[in-house]
Amino acid sequence: MPPAAPSGLRAFLSTQLGCTLWEFALMLLVSGYFLLFGLTPLTGGDKIGLVGADEPRYAQIAREMLQAHSDACHAAGQAKVVPRSLSPKDLHNSYLCMTGGTITPILYGQPWLEKPALYYWRAMGFFKEFGVSDWSARVPSATGAAALIILAFLHLRRFRPGGHLDAALIMVSCIAIVAFARGASTDMQLAAPFCIGMLGWYAWYETGKKFWLFDLYFFGAAATLAKGPIAPFLALGIILLFLGLRREWSALRRTIWIPGVILFFIMVLPWYIAVQRRNPTFFHEFFVEHNLERFGTNLYQHHQPAYYYIVVLIIGMMPWTALAISALVDGLQISIAEWKVRFKPQRYLGHVRPGDAFPEFLVLWALFPIIFFSFSGSKLPGYILPAIPPLAILTGDYLFRNRTGIPKWLLYTHAAFTGGVTFVLLLCPQYMVYERIIPAPKEFAKATIFGLLAAAALIFVVKRWGVQHIRTMTLVPLGCLLFFLMHGANGRLLDSNYSARPLAHDIVQAVPNIRDVAIIDMGGKDGVRRDMVYGLAFYRNQSIIAYAKDGVPNQEHILIIPTREAPQLDHWLQGRLYQQLFLYEPQGLSVYRVYPHS
Repeated sequence: MPPAAPSGLRAFLSTQLGCTLWEFALMLLVSGYFLLFGLTPLTGGDKIGLVGADEPRYAQIAREMLQAHSDACHAAGQAKVVPRSLSPKDLHNSYLCMTGGTITPILYGQPWLEKPALYYWRAMGFFKEFGVSDWSARVPSATGAAALIILAFLHLRRFRPGGHLDAALIMVSCIAIVAFARGASTDMQLAAPFCIGMLGWYAWYETGKKFWLFDLYFFGAAATLAKGPIAPFLALGIILLFLGLRREWSALRRTIWIPGVILFFIMVLPWYIAVQRRNPTFFHEFFVEHNLERFGTNLYQHHQPAYYYIVVLIIGMMPWTALAISALVDGLQISIAEWKVRFKPQRYLGHVRPGDAFPEFLVLWALFPIIFFSFSGSKLPGYILPAIPPLAILTGDYLFRNRTGIPKWLLYTHAAFTGGVTFVLLLCPQYMVYERIIPAPKEFAKATIFGLLAAAALIFVVKRWGVQHIRTMTLVPLGCLLFFLMHGANGRLLDSNYSARPLAHDIVQAVPNIRDVAIIDMGGKDGVRRDMVYGLAFYRNQSIIAYAKDGVPNQEHILIIPTREAPQLDHWLQGRLYQQLFLYEPQGLSVYRVYPHS
């Protein structure tokens, strides 16, 4: 008798998506762990508060926009975004509710026009559902990364089967994706939809089906709402370069799909027009200052050397760096061979186009953002995040094509990177506590042993059972390291050393009835770090007073200063009574209660 036909989910996966239930479940399980463990209370707890200057600042903007939105809906007669009826009054009230607080980003009551609104909208939604918290501020990035991983997996399984699972798991476990997927920032809001859109465009290029162009325009519009015109610029640059090298200019004309163009403008233009009408300085502040001048000058003090993104790429692809570079070189060699063969009259047998275009597309996609942003006057690590997914796809495909074996030097180098990442991350808690490069001999020995064991185990298993196990033997130590850093005492160490959350909690415990918090200066030699100032502002939901800028307030307030600057208090307070409340030793800060001016 013939075997029974598969049914349910298994049938859908195998017949429609071309992947097994085991592959899909493994991809979801591993991706969920790397993206969510230690991020939310349901997945190991929100271990680390908001860090850096951007995370608390963006989260605070979303909070203030949500409050303004709630006030607008309340003022419009408790209206909802979805109208109660089709009457003109209900439609008008719903419009007021929908646009209230959702157009102009607000920070401390003032317009903040540096970035478009996609992250803020998504964070507002999660705040409304789960409450305002640091973990709900990070969920937009985590869910964006999850969508990228899942859709990339399904796309590759359909159009490039074989290396699809490796590519997805490499993508979700490299340091760049893990880090930015856990950040309350706009970087993943750009990278995830941009990469999904690029995969959609290549699917159209291969099949000619206009359906796939929907991805390019829809997700391209989302990326444009995340960070502005850089998204369509990068997409157009990559596509132009790809089609130009392949001499297929007609494909560029066919890429211009009128329904897609209409969809793009319907999604993008309403917000850009509305925010410009409400804020006449938006065009200059956003397009001129934060796009053109940010690229062409060092206006925001983010100057880095020309080779900066090479270093970022090496670190961002860890521990897959050696394999990724080999895959990139291999893809470049394939591309060069394809470019050469186009000058010959013969074609590859059975192909309408010469050769395989996918490696060429991925190579150009990976290299274009890196080369372009290397010329920028301002450089930040997140700028080249869109280059990480194509490198992961190239690496997964490279491992699949070389499943019979990889060169010994490459295996040993990859094992060394895996062991090195293990060694460095195991020493992170020691560095946070003692702030010295050379740790205690005992901890150094432990990290060395575990690093060597991770490298040796990887080499042994791959040599004994084959290249197909390189994925598992790399993911296991990475998973253990994530657990080590985010679980228990180490998570609290990260929180106390890099977040303002514990300090904000200690202030509330010490003086619950005093509202105002002040510093002497922000970021200067006498000041508290910018990230701590923005973090305190988020956790206390208020702006922080700076003596150097705003003057010393007459009312009673809390003052936070670096402990080493305590001798300056008499100069600033000039006879005012003050009392030290406590020392916050993890970050070298002292907290004082300053009594009212008599």
